[in-house]
Amino acid sequence: MKKLIVIPILLFCLYATAQVRFGLRLGLSTSQLEAEDFNILQNGTERFTLALKDAQYGIHGGVVIQAEMGNFILQPEVLFNSNSANFTLDDFQNPGEVARKEKYQYLDIPVMLGYRLGFLRLNAGPVGHIFLNSTSNITDVDGFEEDFKKLTLGWQGGLGLDIGPIAVDVRYEGNFNKFGDHINFGDQEYSFSQSPARFIAAVTYMFGDRN
Repeated sequence: MKKLIVIPILLFCLYATAQVRFGLRLGLSTSQLEAEDFNILQNGTERFTLALKDAQYGIHGGVVIQAEMGNFILQPEVLFNSNSANFTLDDFQNPGEVARKEKYQYLDIPVMLGYRLGFLRLNAGPVGHIFLNSTSNITDVDGFEEDFKKLTLGWQGGLGLDIGPIAVDVRYEGNFNKFGDHINFGDQEYSFSQSPARFIAAVTYMFGDRN
C-alpha cells in the first residue's frame, strides 16, 4: 500500500517542478495483421469458416500532456481511437463467402517516457485500451456473440520531432491480447493466433513555449 501512495506523490513532484505543456493530437494508424481463418463448430461439427481479410486504416485524436524536466519527458495521452477490419464468412450449409465488417472504438491511454536529443524525442511506454463501442454485421449470424474485454494492455515505442509548436510522432504498437478474442459462437471463445499491432503517425499542436 505504501508503494501505491509513493507513486502518485513522485508524479506530483515531477509535474510541480517540470515544464508542463498541453497539446491536441490527430493521427492515423495502420494495423499489422496477416490474413488468417479458423473453423467454427456448431453441435460438434464444423459449420462456418471465418476469415480475416485485412484491417483498415484507423484514426485517433485527443489530448496530450507533456511534462519535461531537463532532457527527460513524461507524456500521458488520452485519445479516441476508431478502426475496422474486413472478414469473410463461409457457411458450409450454404456455400459461398459473404463479406463482413466490424468497426471498433476505444479510448487509448498511453503513458510515454521519453528522452530529448535536441528537436528529436525518443519515447516508449505502456498503453491501455478501454473498450467503448463496436458495430458488426457478423452479429446476424446464428450463435454469434461479442464479448469485448473492458481493458486490454500493450506498449508503444517510437520517435518524435518537434518543430516550434508542432510535434510529429511515429510509433509502433504491440499488444498482449489476441486479435478477435471477443468472438464467441455458441458460448465458445475464438480468436486468431496473432496479437494486434500497428504503426501510428500523428501530429500534435502544443500550447506553451519550451524553455
